[in-house]
Amino acid sequence: MNMHSHLDHAAEQSAGTTTTRAVAAGTPGRLARTGVIGLAVLAAAATTAVLAPAAGAAPRHGAASEPAFLEPNELPPHPTSAWYASPVTAGAPDPLPFCVGPALPGATSVHRSFWTEYDTGAVQVTVVERDETRAKALAALWNKAVRECAAKAEQDPDVTAEFKDYGKLNVEEGANVYGIHTAHAWGGSDINLFSVGRDGRTVTVVKWGQMGNFQHAQVADFKRTTTTAVNKLY
Repeated sequence: MNMHSHLDHAAEQSAGTTTTRAVAAGTPGRLARTGVIGLAVLAAAATTAVLAPAAGAAPRHGAASEPAFLEPNELPPHPTSAWYASPVTAGAPDPLPFCVGPALPGATSVHRSFWTEYDTGAVQVTVVERDETRAKALAALWNKAVRECAAKAEQDPDVTAEFKDYGKLNVEEGANVYGIHTAHAWGGSDINLFSVGRDGRTVTVVKWGQMGNFQHAQVADFKRTTTTAVNKLY
């Protein structure tokens, strides 16, 4: 698989963007090797997904009552590659996505993974709760997981991380957009964008990531993707 050099998109930050330096707390882990999207992980995931769904995965055949998922062409555009997508599949993604993975309820999660031919990937996970109260609690849990993620990443002494809050989107019951940049002692640098949105008792989280830093974050495009994702829930 060909690997692509860092993109040169300038970061587009909305008014009111706040930047928070991570303060160490919480979770152990060599996130530089396990949690953060990197070139080797994306290459392996893309190759596996192109050939076939993961072993044991159960593709879901959509029903009218089920929330819809993003399509590949609704992701932030890549300058040199199309986007590809797995089937919509019951359960949490494997491997679990950076930051939000530990907060995903495996039994009720439904997900779809996306990738390009180079160093960019994404995942959407959706959960339909029994009522709006539980959905609000789940959305709060996912928002908390992202806000605390940079601090937890720095539990690894080889990792430095920075968090940005890109604000709230006025779509259905609302969606929040965030960015996290992680840099590693061995020279790697990754940028991930996250959004958490809710429509009634249904909650969705979208994660987009690639090699690079905040200058390579397609924030405006990702906000459009998030708005589409939340609008498609029902």
